[in-house]
Amino acid sequence: MIHAAPLLGILIVEAALGYPRGWRHPVEAAGALIAGAERGWNRGGEGRRRVAGVALLMVLVGLSVAIGLAIEWLAERMDGRGWGLVLVVAIGTTGLAQRSLHDHVAAVLRPLARGDLPRARAAVAMIVGRDTAALDEGGVATAAIESLAESFCDGVVAPAAWFLVAGLPGLFAAKAINTADSMIGHRTPGLAAFGWASARADDGVNWVPARLAGALICLAGRGGWRTMWRDARAHASPNGGWPEAAMAGVLGRRLGGPVTYDGEPAMRAVLGDGWAPDAADLARALRVYRAACLSLWLIVGALAWAR
Repeated sequence: MIHAAPLLGILIVEAALGYPRGWRHPVEAAGALIAGAERGWNRGGEGRRRVAGVALLMVLVGLSVAIGLAIEWLAERMDGRGWGLVLVVAIGTTGLAQRSLHDHVAAVLRPLARGDLPRARAAVAMIVGRDTAALDEGGVATAAIESLAESFCDGVVAPAAWFLVAGLPGLFAAKAINTADSMIGHRTPGLAAFGWASARADDGVNWVPARLAGALICLAGRGGWRTMWRDARAHASPNGGWPEAAMAGVLGRRLGGPVTYDGEPAMRAVLGDGWAPDAADLARALRVYRAACLSLWLIVGALAWAR
């Protein structure tokens, strides 16, 4: 079943209103469960840690699907009074991040455009994991643009795609997997085995959405196809390179390259050509992002109309 009509409502409402400030987000409950399981289950040999990580993922996905099915069951009972769709749209907005992603990146752009590097570094540190204290204008703009492009997939296209094909259960399961990957899906000695299942599951649920996100960015920016096809596979992630390389191509700028994490240098693949972006390029990236979101709305709207 294709859930295009409610998805269009979710996209529009979430972009207009965002998530209420001061309210605890449902993802925090999943995060607390993951953190608790990591403390209690991530012990023993590599095999035991992998089995424990698989068990955690099954619990997360099972709970997410069950909650989504329960809400949809309730919505069906409310349809006679006209409130079922309202319930699904209202709850579905919690799974997307169009507005919050835009606002977080805009919070980096404002001080960067004024030349206030300390505030720009502090703002970009809220959305990236790399060290930011020594970043220059190009480093801050690069970090923000990369986060914007990759999160367009993780926070917008992927949850929208899973809602489209599987409703709230699909949306909640995809968000749970993405949350688990962000918390434990790291190749560090303490997490490599325990987070293996979450990392692989996240690669799977984002495989198609990542390529769709890259295509939407290319369409919105009227270019970038050559760079995306050439450079996407050079990225360390099987999915992250598609939207990032697309954005690099659209902007005609270079992304990737060396960074540091907790003081340790890391070399990443270079995506795109030319020189590092600046504040003006970050502003252009936000315009491309808004156009890509609008393109997604139009596709979903066409599906809803066709049905």
